[in-house]
Amino acid sequence: MYNIRMGDDNVIARLGSVKALLGIVAGAGASYGIYKLVFGRVDGKANTIKSGKSVAVQPGSLMAKVAGFKVVSQTDHLDPSAYTDSSDVHSRSAASLEPRHLSMLLSLLQSSPNPEERQSVLVTLGNAAAFTVNQDLLREFGGLHIIASFLSDPSPEIRIQTLNALNNLSMNIRNQEQVKVYIPSVLQLIEMSPVNSDLQLAALRILTNLSVTDNHQHLMKSSFTLLLSLLVVSNEVLQIQVLKVLVNLSSNPDLMDDIVQAQAPASLILVFDSCTSTSVLLRLLFFLGNLQAWRPSEQVAEALRRRQDSLYCVLLDGSSQLHRRLALLLSHPDEEVKAQVARLLT
Repeated sequence: MYNIRMGDDNVIARLGSVKALLGIVAGAGASYGIYKLVFGRVDGKANTIKSGKSVAVQPGSLMAKVAGFKVVSQTDHLDPSAYTDSSDVHSRSAASLEPRHLSMLLSLLQSSPNPEERQSVLVTLGNAAAFTVNQDLLREFGGLHIIASFLSDPSPEIRIQTLNALNNLSMNIRNQEQVKVYIPSVLQLIEMSPVNSDLQLAALRILTNLSVTDNHQHLMKSSFTLLLSLLVVSNEVLQIQVLKVLVNLSSNPDLMDDIVQAQAPASLILVFDSCTSTSVLLRLLFFLGNLQAWRPSEQVAEALRRRQDSLYCVLLDGSSQLHRRLALLLSHPDEEVKAQVARLLT
């Protein structure tokens, strides 16, 4: 029985927002109109971040006193070359930051008129948030709401560093109670950002952390069509992150009615292909396994069949083209893929 959840571990490149790509999806065979998500309602691995730009730190300034620390590892960006070492952001290790330093950084974040300085502060706070003691301190200082206020900053780099900081902070269960308020904003960033961008990747990581338990999954009900569309048009890195969220959400029986009714591009079945990377394909099969574990009544199934663009019709109905494509995957070179396909077909 499938009930799998996933923590946080090039089909079309940067062609615009998901909405702009829906026409391409429809052209591939989807009976799929422009959708609208309702915003505004109210694996787990901490990453250390490198700032993309150097910031001149004035001697004796607040930034000089609490300047960030050396990065201990590079996060897995879509484009690793996008970030370089910053000679100006250095001094303390994350473990050696004291509470007063965190408080001063939050003050500087709010008061600095310099976008590059704010970006460096967010990098420092994001790296500090990789440590549990700092996660708690930042919450107690009101830092989560201060940091989250930069989700709407005009600078894409600042929004990315804001998401990275919130991602590390959301590794803390108590912090999730505050971070969950920003799920609509995170979804909106995914929808409006360029496909395959670092913004989308950072936002999806937050959703992965928040969807590991059932506590906040209901706040993502409006995301299914968006995630399914992104799964079709994104590259391998984003596909994996999208599927981590979908596998987590589909493990919750209370959400299954919403998932199977969601609009889905007909071209979704094309991802079930031997040309799809094994990492993506395995997660896709886990997702399908969670869906197949749901058993609708005949009355519900008949109602769903009348919605030809529903996920139920695309993947689960007896008339779906997916069954033929799954049979072809029985000859896949990966043994685990073949085993998962065999389970789904029996």
